[in-house]
Amino acid sequence: MANTKPRFYLTTPIYYTNGLPHIGHTYTTVVADTIRRYKRMQGYEVVMTTGTDEHGVNVERAAQKAGVPESEFVARMAEAWRALWEELGVPADEFIRTTEVRHARTVQWLFKLFRENGFVYPGHYTGQYCIYDNAYVDVKLGENCPDCGRPTETVTEENYFFKLSAFQQPLLDLYKKNPAFIQPETRRNEILSFVEGGLRDLSITRTSIRWGIPVPGEEKHVFYVWFDALTAYLSAVGGPEYERRGFWPADLHLVGKDIIRFHAVYWPAFLMAAGLPLPKQVWAHGWFLIDAGKMSKSKGNVVLPRPIAQVLGMDALRYYMLRETVFGQDGNFSYDALVQRYNSDLANGLGNLASRTLTMIEKYFEGKVPTPSPDEDVRYDTLLHTAIADISDVCSYYDVLNFSRALERIWGLIAEVDKYLVLQQPWALAEDASKRSQLGTILYAAAESLRIACHLAHPVLPDATTKIWKSLGLSGTPSDLQFDARVTQDNWGRLRPGTRIGKPEPVFPRIEKAEALERMEAMESEPQKPVAAPAAIGGTVASPSGAAAQTAPEKIAIEDFAKVEMRVGQIKTAERIVGADKLLKLTVDIGSEVRQICAGIAQFYEPESLVGRKVVVVVNLAPRKLRGVESNGMIVAASVGPEGKPVLAAFTEDVEVGARLK
Repeated sequence: MANTKPRFYLTTPIYYTNGLPHIGHTYTTVVADTIRRYKRMQGYEVVMTTGTDEHGVNVERAAQKAGVPESEFVARMAEAWRALWEELGVPADEFIRTTEVRHARTVQWLFKLFRENGFVYPGHYTGQYCIYDNAYVDVKLGENCPDCGRPTETVTEENYFFKLSAFQQPLLDLYKKNPAFIQPETRRNEILSFVEGGLRDLSITRTSIRWGIPVPGEEKHVFYVWFDALTAYLSAVGGPEYERRGFWPADLHLVGKDIIRFHAVYWPAFLMAAGLPLPKQVWAHGWFLIDAGKMSKSKGNVVLPRPIAQVLGMDALRYYMLRETVFGQDGNFSYDALVQRYNSDLANGLGNLASRTLTMIEKYFEGKVPTPSPDEDVRYDTLLHTAIADISDVCSYYDVLNFSRALERIWGLIAEVDKYLVLQQPWALAEDASKRSQLGTILYAAAESLRIACHLAHPVLPDATTKIWKSLGLSGTPSDLQFDARVTQDNWGRLRPGTRIGKPEPVFPRIEKAEALERMEAMESEPQKPVAAPAAIGGTVASPSGAAAQTAPEKIAIEDFAKVEMRVGQIKTAERIVGADKLLKLTVDIGSEVRQICAGIAQFYEPESLVGRKVVVVVNLAPRKLRGVESNGMIVAASVGPEGKPVLAAFTEDVEVGARLK
């Protein structure tokens, strides 16, 4: 039987392999995963594509610096990206690497169509080139890139040019005919202004670099990295045979606002030149800012997702990113705001409602969902109508990617249930046997509202809502029930009376803010590890929300180990950091210089006992800030016992300060 489901294809950017994923990349991927889950709950067959952009001069130079061939360098990076998305619960349906044969075949096929249709020609180009953005920029010699602010290089080379200028009017016609093609409106206006200002032909090959896909028969030319990377969206779902797969054109490209031009101008022009169908929409979101500036590896201000997922759980990070910032606008990342959202909305909101409702059903009705009597005077209809209205509104917000408003409405329902329970006081009614019918009606209304809230929030909080779903005695997961946005009472009452609930378990236990912040910031300075079960924080356990279990350490080659530079250091001074119970600020002589290093050993070592002590120092870590104090290196210690007590590595013989460990 043929598949009759409607299809939906969406993509994240094809991420550049010049570093490991930070929270900005995670944001885009989480949004894509949320849309994928929502569309599947609407009955669509969905493919979500992500991948790695592995060509270009940046990769060439990074591989040279690492002392390994480019192919080995990008293979490691691609696996790290793929593994992280798996660990965080946002794996792609298609993970495309631009070094794959299927991708090279698609790029070369597209170029062939350009030639056949008369849209490429040979030429020479001299101009300023930004290696960081992999783009020619319209600046004078010696000026910095207008986008990233970093130095540009002068490049003169033989190229093939794409006749972008021929598509100025077709693009303007596209934008006029389909106003929703570029979203949000601010980005559409930006692109309209750019295209109306005139388009110049675009160089789409390079002869100054060798690491790229070659032009067939003219191997000294390799394809421009942006032409290469954009084509990955097509190669992921069949390339030249896209019609057989049936997922092209893409329904949605999700991108950051800094790369909107490539996706809303160059990419549709490329497809027009090849005579191929155009994507239906390009959505450009804003950045997560740190201290009002863009997060970037070069600035050393990136926030990593693993520490947050390990301490608070991945659902908490998903909720914070989608609730705190209106999609399409810039947002400011703050650990304080993250933990505050966790405690106020997740622990005190959804988590508390689930706990108190299930506990009362367990206590007063022997763990079975009670039978409601809607005619009881307990304002039963109040929650019924609120929940039904919210279903329609939340679906409408999801449809336009307004995740913040969707979550606001869901948490409005949660607040209504809390208010309802406070007003009706079921715990007081439980003391009067004659009020049992009212008690059952109240708790059924609360439990059914909780079920609807879990169903609506599932695309954003897949793990926590599944746990509550099972605790309600429901089979499967919330994703098994399709979204029905029609305002009808059929959406109410799916929780069957008499259902045996599961044992109430906390999904978002409240955490101590100071200790959570300290742990997350400390983990930022450590090598990234797989997401594991959370550790105790302030006497409670932070739920991993279904995060992957700790896996066995991956084997590394001797070349990998050789990258870690460790030296003998001697501690010159040691003092506590105000407001950080676990951290000490040390100054350490490593022979060539004295470094300031923060170490999480304050609970086990007195500062004065460390002065003069020789320790092992990892000296080639990137500097990080912990509790506002810069740390330039790491002290090596063993983790001993169930509490993970740190024990500093030491020497039984006299060793010179600055000596390198091998």
